[in-house]
Amino acid sequence: MRHFGHIAPEVRQRLFHQQPCEFTADSPARLLSAALGATLYSPATRPRLADDIVKQTGRGVVSMVLCLEDSIGDEDVADAEENLVRQFRDLATRAGTDLPLLFVRVRSPRQIPDLVRRLGPAVRLLSGFVLPKFTEERGISFLEALSGAEAASGRRLFAMPVLESPELMYRESRVETLEGIARAVDKYRDRVLALRLGVTDFCSSYGLRRAPDMTAWDVQIVASVIADVVNMLGRADGTGFTVTGPVWEYFRVQERMFKPQLRRSPFLEGQAEELREALIEHAMDGLLREISLDQANGLLGKTCIHPSHVLPVHALSVVSHEEFSDAQDILRPERGGGGVLRSQYTNKMNEVKPHRAWAERTLLRAEVFGVANEDIGFVELLAAGIPG
Repeated sequence: MRHFGHIAPEVRQRLFHQQPCEFTADSPARLLSAALGATLYSPATRPRLADDIVKQTGRGVVSMVLCLEDSIGDEDVADAEENLVRQFRDLATRAGTDLPLLFVRVRSPRQIPDLVRRLGPAVRLLSGFVLPKFTEERGISFLEALSGAEAASGRRLFAMPVLESPELMYRESRVETLEGIARAVDKYRDRVLALRLGVTDFCSSYGLRRAPDMTAWDVQIVASVIADVVNMLGRADGTGFTVTGPVWEYFRVQERMFKPQLRRSPFLEGQAEELREALIEHAMDGLLREISLDQANGLLGKTCIHPSHVLPVHALSVVSHEEFSDAQDILRPERGGGGVLRSQYTNKMNEVKPHRAWAERTLLRAEVFGVANEDIGFVELLAAGIPG
């Protein structure tokens, strides 16, 4: 699979200076954690789940979570598990079908070995499990169950803990909770692919819900939690993990309180005013702004609950030609001693030592999402990816 792989090769050639790389479920963890992109959630109760997965793959989805937790009722869990196993077995019979990275969001540790056993040979399609309400106390039992299921199945399985518990929200317990989470995930570092943020649960602790023209970063009590998670668990010194962006809840027209925040200029330059209006009409300008703020604050990828959110996440994850140029300059071997240089675009200072970690992360993102041609912006990437 590859990002933008659903777009015709000749179109990709026009869009990209460097094409997104190909990867598989067996690729190195470092590559997969960066490549998750827009991770699309779907309830495991969907009767045509196998068909849905194939359909979304054809629209550019590269990672999906099939949910047995909050998206379904307590009374539906047994039926959802049965349906999940049946749909995996269906997918396993479709030889040659491209599939995304598939994860299952479970409720309890016991579900992990049980589902792996019930999947049988179809477990080869499973990339891992999403672990809800993760703390050190609750999380270790999930990680132990995953480790045991991996050994029993012979299949590499990743964990994606969700940080969403009230202990993280409350100031008096936050640091202690984060320290405990850090101990747990470090112990199982080789199997923790990424950390996910449960911002809806954070808001729930205070009876909050952000409007479609506000981002998670505008809700200060939520933004403070995300900042602390990145501070302690997302460092670029080799101790950190990929931390993914929070879910965007809106996918239909809502009444606005503020003027649209999506800038006009890139759309006018791309001669795509129609696309701009369509995005604003569907409250997508808030999503685009949130994605940009996610990236500026050290997050990569995003939890998505609607297919229309996938392409904007991926389009804004593509590395610009200017970013790529700066990163390459900073990491040239002859720059190992440090120093300051003017960017090739002659509009900024590149300071080799302080910008090195940024440059390394940028080139990893360039590997999985590609590098846009000089005259290509996110508008062109969005327009090219929209199904005809």
